[in-house]
Amino acid sequence: MANYIHVPPGSPEVPKLDVTVQDQEEQRCREGALSLLQHLRPHWDPQEVTLQLFTDGITNKLIGCYVGNTMEDVVLVRIYGNKTELLVDRDEEVKSFRVLQAHGCAPQLYCTFNNGLCYEFIQGEALDPKHVCNPAIFRIENSRRRKILNVSQEEKY
Repeated sequence: MANYIHVPPGSPEVPKLDVTVQDQEEQRCREGALSLLQHLRPHWDPQEVTLQLFTDGITNKLIGCYVGNTMEDVVLVRIYGNKTELLVDRDEEVKSFRVLQAHGCAPQLYCTFNNGLCYEFIQGEALDPKHVCNPAIFRIENSRRRKILNVSQEEKY
């Protein structure tokens, strides 16, 4: 099996911003996130942006950025963990994200930056083993995967 991810034609390019987000201290992290938001949400007032740190990750740092009291439009800023590029090929990760996005199976990828990426937050529930064992959900997910794999195979030729 070839180790190659084919991004579908017409898939939008993902901008690469020359920004590095420091994650050691909260103020530097905020400055980096706001720098990204200047490009992604220029109409947002930096004084009104709320940053919410999600703490469930093992290696990466994930920050939700939004304005107002409701999380209607949330930009997720994922800062890569130290040395994780030794385990994850970041270019292939972005390609995978774009393929899944093209088939409606991933949120919109807004940009990458020097040490992470930004993408859309979609409200939902992650599938766990009990969900995947449910025959109705299993059939839906299996059908989606087959569709993605078949389309990707056809586009290669």
